[in-house]
Amino acid sequence: MLFFIDTANLDQIKEAKDLGILDGVTTNPSLMAKEGITGKNNILKHYKNICKLVDNDVSAEVIALDFKNMIREGQELADLDENIVVKVPMTIDGIKAINWFTEHSIRTNCTLVFSAGQAILAAKAGATYLSPFVGRLDDTSWDGMALIAEISDIYEKQLYDTMILAASIRTSLHIVQAAKANADVVTCPLSAILGLFNHPLTDIGLAKFLADHNKSNG
Repeated sequence: MLFFIDTANLDQIKEAKDLGILDGVTTNPSLMAKEGITGKNNILKHYKNICKLVDNDVSAEVIALDFKNMIREGQELADLDENIVVKVPMTIDGIKAINWFTEHSIRTNCTLVFSAGQAILAAKAGATYLSPFVGRLDDTSWDGMALIAEISDIYEKQLYDTMILAASIRTSLHIVQAAKANADVVTCPLSAILGLFNHPLTDIGLAKFLADHNKSNG
């Protein structure tokens, strides 16, 4: 399972890269705004800066909701760098746009997915990635990880090439559950990834090692 970091913060991207576990980045206008990056030119420039740090895919989201402007924005994003993947919402015009991008060899990430039916449509249109929002489903008392497993089963049976990118990941446990549900990719905040390091027995073991070392060395 690939690890993508869901952020627009360059320092966090660098930290994930230094850990040796960074496989890609997903971001969106909200995450850009969180970093104080506003205005079209500044956003496009920041996407380019992210691509300089990352050796793999970077999902960049279109703002438009109509087919014509999705295509215009998507082409502009794709032209920034060969690693850009155009993030497109799960709507009728979005599926039309994904089909168009597929025909023109532009890779896509279908976002805001909440059902297996939507996942089938995205795969039929040729989406490179599919982003089911696990945490948001959990918020509505639906099982987000069950959806990941259901989509994985359908894709395997139907031989779809679209990769399942588990999104809206909230916790370190979500990451483990996504791996068990057969997600191809997980995208999450850096904090969720760092949380995988934590276990009280590790801390206790390290403390004992240090105590024993100090005893044996005076």
